[in-house]
Amino acid sequence: MQKANRRLDRALQWATLATCAVLLHVSAHAQSITVNGSTLTVKELAGVGHLPANQRDRLGETFGSISGLVADASSWRRRSDGSYTGTFYATPDRGYNVAGTIDYATRLNRLDIRFKPAPEGSTGLPQNQITLKLTNSTPLFETLGGKRLPISGLDPVPGGVAAGGAREVAGWPELPQAYNGKLSLDAEGIVILRDGTRLVSDEYGPSIYRFSPGGRLIGALPVAASVRPIRSNVTDYSSNNPTTGQPAPVPANPTYGRSNNQGFEGLSLSPDGLTLFVALQSAARQDGASTGAAFRDHTRLFTYDLSDLDNIELMGEYVVRLPKFFQGAATLVAAQSEILALNDTQLLILPRDSNGFRVGTQLSLLRRVDLIDIRDATNILGLDGEGVIAPSGVLDADLTPALYTPWLDINNNKQLNRFGLVNGVVDGFDNLSEKWEGLALLPSLDSEHPEDFFLFVANDNDFATTEGFQAGQAYDAGLDIATTFLVWRVSIRQAQ
Repeated sequence: MQKANRRLDRALQWATLATCAVLLHVSAHAQSITVNGSTLTVKELAGVGHLPANQRDRLGETFGSISGLVADASSWRRRSDGSYTGTFYATPDRGYNVAGTIDYATRLNRLDIRFKPAPEGSTGLPQNQITLKLTNSTPLFETLGGKRLPISGLDPVPGGVAAGGAREVAGWPELPQAYNGKLSLDAEGIVILRDGTRLVSDEYGPSIYRFSPGGRLIGALPVAASVRPIRSNVTDYSSNNPTTGQPAPVPANPTYGRSNNQGFEGLSLSPDGLTLFVALQSAARQDGASTGAAFRDHTRLFTYDLSDLDNIELMGEYVVRLPKFFQGAATLVAAQSEILALNDTQLLILPRDSNGFRVGTQLSLLRRVDLIDIRDATNILGLDGEGVIAPSGVLDADLTPALYTPWLDINNNKQLNRFGLVNGVVDGFDNLSEKWEGLALLPSLDSEHPEDFFLFVANDNDFATTEGFQAGQAYDAGLDIATTFLVWRVSIRQAQ
């Protein structure tokens, strides 16, 4: 009882400190924050752009929007007319799945963009400052027995290795596997390493896979046991989204490790390319997620040492306390959908609720880009008690989580309305969709404002279109959700 009281006191203490930090550092309009010497300022929404909901990718199937996003910084150019051009790479999730998963061949998409910022302070603007062009779709595959085998979005078979739901490969973590023998991958994050290879984070494992530029699987990174899902004392990677004719897992959710569909949602590289960050979408089952929706706020952030790309090592594990909000009488947690490293200790993070266009209440109650700082946080990797750090959702009193500071409000109607957008249902305006999962940061290349950047925020439309086609079948999702990019002009002055 005494230790439980200490945990509660510590939780209240951190909640008070977090609130004070916001009051001390955030302006009256919640636009500027200063954290450990770094100052981040939101200037304004500078542009909007779309791809249509019925967009087909380069493989002839419905385009899957943005679950993960990375910018090719080397491609970024400012043109003489004040416009910008560049290239992004995106992961499109596991395929259209309303009634279970399908055998969608996972892929990476390349988008070339042109961006002309809207005039500062202007209103009554069209949604055309960003032109998006899908220029390539690269299938992901592995080579088995000399044959090329596509990687699938199908849910892994329940029961782990013994049941055919996973595969053992020497020197690699277990690989989640579908009923047809294909590697199961629910792709969420993407980064490009300095040798050109790609790392892709996965919700099923959760896993981090390494691919050649051509899409061939060449490796898998080590993953902490604290987030591997356990059912009935077996590592079981099913997310309870079986395809037609396949069994569902028992119990539905794991008793330990990541929750269903709450795996490695965020992935990012430090600017020097030497540190990899990856974050669980929300708390592990043993850390409050099994207690209830209001207690899944203590998620985990991992760091990897990339100084030797032939020997990538897991080197850190930190607690991040996600924000809570009230929806009616319920207390809920805004799970994170992406992270973006600013330096070795500070990262942007995108928490959100599950509301938006034709979903939930349609009025989003929390959708932001915030700042976390792990400089003074406890590295729990290898510590006694690493496996359970927040029983029943109360953080162990001996652990210090990352410093968490709210920053950019995506739901800022004053800015959205300038482009005919809105959070909620308002006649004459376009309501934002539910899932915002892509972040990218690129410099303004403006000599008069050297600390200015453009922050790209992109949605995941879940393949929602009335004219869909995937895995050889046409489908009608009953609504059309466009792929949408928002671009905010921000200023970032980092501590020296």
